Amino acid sequence: MSAQDEMDFNSGMMAFEAKHFSRAMQILSPIAEKGNTDAMHRCAIMYQNGLGVAVNQQAAFNWMQKAAEQGHELAQHGLGFMYMEGDCAEQNGELAVKWFTAAAEQGLQGSQTTLAMMYQQGIAGIQKDPEKAKEWYSKAGFSPEET
Repeated sequence: MSAQDEMDFNSGMMAFEAKHFSRAMQILSPIAEKGNTDAMHRCAIMYQNGLGVAVNQQAAFNWMQKAAEQGHELAQHGLGFMYMEGDCAEQNGELAVKWFTAAAEQGLQGSQTTLAMMYQQGIAGIQKDPEKAKEWYSKAGFSPEET
Protein backbone atom coordinates (compact mmCIF):
# COMPACT_ATOMS: atom_id res chain seq x y z
CA MET A 1 0.00 0.00 0.00
CA SER A 2 1.36 3.42 -0.95
CA ALA A 3 1.96 6.05 1.72
CA GLN A 4 -1.08 7.98 0.44
CA ASP A 5 -3.26 4.86 0.54
CA GLU A 6 -2.02 4.18 4.07
CA MET A 7 -2.98 7.70 5.16
CA ASP A 8 -6.36 7.39 3.43
CA PHE A 9 -6.94 3.98 5.02
CA ASN A 10 -6.20 5.35 8.49
CA SER A 11 -8.47 8.31 7.80
CA GLY A 12 -11.25 5.98 6.62
CA MET A 13 -10.90 3.76 9.68
CA MET A 14 -11.04 6.80 11.96
CA ALA A 15 -14.21 7.95 10.18
CA PHE A 16 -15.70 4.46 10.63
CA GLU A 17 -14.86 4.37 14.33
CA ALA A 18 -16.31 7.88 14.75
CA LYS A 19 -19.52 6.63 13.07
CA HIS A 20 -19.06 8.98 10.10
CA PHE A 21 -20.07 6.14 7.83
CA SER A 22 -20.73 7.97 4.56
CA ARG A 23 -17.25 9.52 4.79
CA ALA A 24 -15.77 6.13 5.74
CA MET A 25 -17.39 4.49 2.70
CA GLN A 26 -16.16 7.26 0.43
CA ILE A 27 -12.58 6.75 1.64
CA LEU A 28 -12.50 2.97 2.17
CA SER A 29 -14.30 1.84 -0.99
CA PRO A 30 -11.44 2.73 -3.38
CA ILE A 31 -8.96 1.12 -0.97
CA ALA A 32 -11.10 -2.03 -0.89
CA GLU A 33 -11.09 -2.00 -4.71
CA LYS A 34 -7.29 -2.06 -4.54
CA GLY A 35 -7.41 -5.26 -2.47
CA ASN A 36 -7.19 -4.16 1.17
CA THR A 37 -9.08 -6.82 3.13
CA ASP A 38 -9.67 -4.60 6.20
CA ALA A 39 -11.33 -2.02 3.93
CA MET A 40 -13.34 -4.78 2.23
CA HIS A 41 -14.57 -6.03 5.61
CA ARG A 42 -15.64 -2.54 6.74
CA CYS A 43 -17.40 -1.87 3.41
CA ALA A 44 -19.28 -5.16 3.83
CA ILE A 45 -20.42 -4.15 7.31
CA MET A 46 -21.60 -0.75 6.07
CA TYR A 47 -23.53 -2.25 3.14
CA GLN A 48 -25.01 -5.01 5.33
CA ASN A 49 -26.31 -2.59 7.96
CA GLY A 50 -27.05 0.48 5.83
CA LEU A 51 -24.38 2.57 7.54
CA GLY A 52 -23.74 5.66 5.42
CA VAL A 53 -25.18 3.88 2.38
CA ALA A 54 -28.39 2.12 1.46
CA VAL A 55 -28.55 -1.51 2.55
CA ASN A 56 -27.14 -3.62 -0.28
CA GLN A 57 -27.07 -7.31 0.65
CA GLN A 58 -25.32 -8.37 -2.55
CA ALA A 59 -22.52 -5.82 -2.12
CA ALA A 60 -22.21 -6.77 1.56
CA PHE A 61 -21.91 -10.45 0.66
CA ASN A 62 -19.45 -9.79 -2.17
CA TRP A 63 -17.09 -7.71 -0.03
CA MET A 64 -17.32 -10.10 2.91
CA GLN A 65 -16.61 -13.08 0.65
CA LYS A 66 -13.66 -11.39 -1.08
CA ALA A 67 -12.03 -10.53 2.24
CA ALA A 68 -12.79 -13.99 3.69
CA GLU A 69 -11.30 -15.76 0.69
CA GLN A 70 -8.09 -13.77 1.22
CA GLY A 71 -7.81 -15.01 4.80
CA HIS A 72 -9.27 -12.07 6.76
CA GLU A 73 -10.46 -13.84 9.93
CA LEU A 74 -13.12 -11.29 10.90
CA ALA A 75 -14.56 -11.47 7.38
CA GLN A 76 -14.51 -15.28 7.58
CA HIS A 77 -16.45 -14.98 10.84
CA GLY A 78 -18.85 -12.47 9.25
CA LEU A 79 -19.40 -14.71 6.24
CA GLY A 80 -20.06 -17.62 8.59
CA PHE A 81 -22.78 -15.57 10.27
CA MET A 82 -24.28 -14.61 6.92
CA TYR A 83 -24.62 -18.30 6.07
CA MET A 84 -25.75 -19.32 9.57
CA GLU A 85 -28.44 -16.64 9.82
CA GLY A 86 -29.44 -16.49 6.14
CA ASP A 87 -28.49 -12.79 6.13
CA CYS A 88 -27.22 -11.57 2.73
CA ALA A 89 -26.92 -15.23 1.67
CA GLU A 90 -29.14 -18.28 1.66
CA GLN A 91 -28.88 -20.12 4.98
CA ASN A 92 -26.35 -22.91 4.67
CA GLY A 93 -25.05 -24.58 7.83
CA GLU A 94 -22.23 -26.40 6.04
CA LEU A 95 -20.84 -23.17 4.57
CA ALA A 96 -21.28 -21.46 7.93
CA VAL A 97 -19.17 -24.19 9.55
CA LYS A 98 -16.58 -23.89 6.76
CA TRP A 99 -16.06 -20.17 7.33
CA PHE A 100 -16.30 -20.26 11.13
CA THR A 101 -13.71 -23.05 11.07
CA ALA A 102 -11.37 -21.01 8.86
CA ALA A 103 -11.54 -18.13 11.35
CA ALA A 104 -11.40 -20.44 14.38
CA GLU A 105 -8.24 -22.08 13.07
CA GLN A 106 -6.67 -18.62 12.99
CA GLY A 107 -7.47 -18.36 16.70
CA LEU A 108 -10.61 -16.23 16.57
CA GLN A 109 -12.31 -17.09 19.85
CA GLY A 110 -15.74 -15.88 18.72
CA SER A 111 -15.68 -18.36 15.84
CA GLN A 112 -14.52 -21.17 18.12
CA THR A 113 -17.40 -20.44 20.49
CA THR A 114 -19.94 -20.15 17.67
CA LEU A 115 -18.83 -23.51 16.27
CA ALA A 116 -19.19 -25.06 19.71
CA MET A 117 -22.73 -23.68 20.02
CA MET A 118 -23.64 -24.87 16.52
CA TYR A 119 -22.52 -28.40 17.37
CA GLN A 120 -24.06 -28.30 20.85
CA GLN A 121 -27.47 -27.05 19.71
CA GLY A 122 -27.68 -28.26 16.12
CA ILE A 123 -27.94 -24.72 14.71
CA ALA A 124 -28.60 -24.12 10.98
CA GLY A 125 -29.25 -27.79 10.31
CA ILE A 126 -25.87 -28.91 11.64
CA GLN A 127 -25.97 -32.35 13.25
CA LYS A 128 -25.56 -32.13 17.03
CA ASP A 129 -22.14 -33.40 18.03
CA PRO A 130 -21.34 -33.06 21.75
CA GLU A 131 -17.73 -34.13 21.26
CA LYS A 132 -17.07 -31.49 18.60
CA ALA A 133 -18.86 -28.92 20.76
CA LYS A 134 -16.64 -29.81 23.71
CA GLU A 135 -13.52 -29.66 21.52
CA TRP A 136 -14.37 -26.16 20.22
CA TYR A 137 -15.34 -24.87 23.68
CA SER A 138 -11.98 -26.13 24.94
CA LYS A 139 -10.12 -24.36 22.10
CA ALA A 140 -12.04 -21.19 22.95
CA GLY A 141 -10.73 -21.43 26.51
CA PHE A 142 -13.83 -22.67 28.33
CA SER A 143 -13.51 -25.37 30.93
CA PRO A 144 -15.95 -28.32 30.83
CA GLU A 145 -17.85 -26.93 33.84
CA GLU A 146 -18.60 -23.68 31.94
CA THR A 147 -20.16 -25.41 28.95
